[in-house]
Amino acid sequence: MKKHWILLSLCLLLFTHSIAQVFTNKEVGKKNAELIDSLKKSEYPYSLPIWGEKATKRGYKLPYSAGLSVQYFWQKSDLIIDNLKVGFNNGPMYELDELVRFDKAIATASAITVRPDIWVFPFLDVYGIVGKSQASTEVGFGVWIPDSSGTDQLVFSTGSTVDFKATTFGLGFTPTIGVGGGFLALDMNVAWTDVPQLSKPTMTFVFGPRLGKNFNLKKPDRTIAVWAGGFRVHLNSATDGSINLDEVLPVDELGDNIDDGIAKVEDAQQQVDTWWAGLSPIEQNSPVNKAKYNSANRILGRAGEILYSAESALNDGESATVQYSMDKRPKNMWNFIVGSQFQLNKHFMIRAEVGFLASRTQVMAGLQYRFGL
Repeated sequence: MKKHWILLSLCLLLFTHSIAQVFTNKEVGKKNAELIDSLKKSEYPYSLPIWGEKATKRGYKLPYSAGLSVQYFWQKSDLIIDNLKVGFNNGPMYELDELVRFDKAIATASAITVRPDIWVFPFLDVYGIVGKSQASTEVGFGVWIPDSSGTDQLVFSTGSTVDFKATTFGLGFTPTIGVGGGFLALDMNVAWTDVPQLSKPTMTFVFGPRLGKNFNLKKPDRTIAVWAGGFRVHLNSATDGSINLDEVLPVDELGDNIDDGIAKVEDAQQQVDTWWAGLSPIEQNSPVNKAKYNSANRILGRAGEILYSAESALNDGESATVQYSMDKRPKNMWNFIVGSQFQLNKHFMIRAEVGFLASRTQVMAGLQYRFGL
């Protein structure tokens, strides 16, 4: 039987939609005097970018104004989950933050994206994003309840991995500046990833500053560029949806977990009541003991309500559903990136980039073709 559990739909495709590293370069230096002079005297033959001819007359060397790139991307990222709520058969939603603890939440994704782009101005590239991806999320969690000593005990733990496919679309822009082969690029984009298990697409905003240097090789327009920078991901944190209860875990396993959980909750409640009854009136008036007793009753009461609701929904068989909502985010918003690009000529570029440090690892490789408009 297919294994899902309600949180697996949070799978996030935190992949970059980065550009091939081309830029408008201000030629400088005596050794480039002939090139600078030819640029100032030449007629710019294309309609784009706007002010392209003026920039050329001032000694800027422009890339071709349009391009089409294909990229492969792989990433692995740790996630943080909180504000978790669940309900059954469209009934009341229960808060689970005091009961559920995650020991693992890892999103892994690989994607192929296509990105057409146009230089609107000499220092501004605008692009679109269309992609297909395969991804998975691995989640491990446990349900914890307090005992009479105030120490939390594990009721049960489980986890699962779900694989799925998704579609991504988005828009981005990259302001750049280059002088003498050195360049600064500030890549920004917003993308929506449509995951079948989610009620609506997940939105991500990516910001990737890069600082690098382009080195000319012997053949004209053949270069190698290297750069380093950062990669920051922000995403809409709210996720909600609904799935069939038998997709959470196999029915037999889920039923056994619920029965065992109910027994442990009842046992813990009996321990708390026995502990409280054994206190003297003075001890019961202690603020510390009162707080511990009220907290235990609140958590155990909620745990019991959830487990009995789940048991009731399970008895409905195939018609039973689970509703859920949560907030999620990357464990670390920033990581470090390094990359390089080989430009065969002004038409073709091959690029590779690696991101690491923090809790996210990513690898990207791409091919781009450019032409004038």
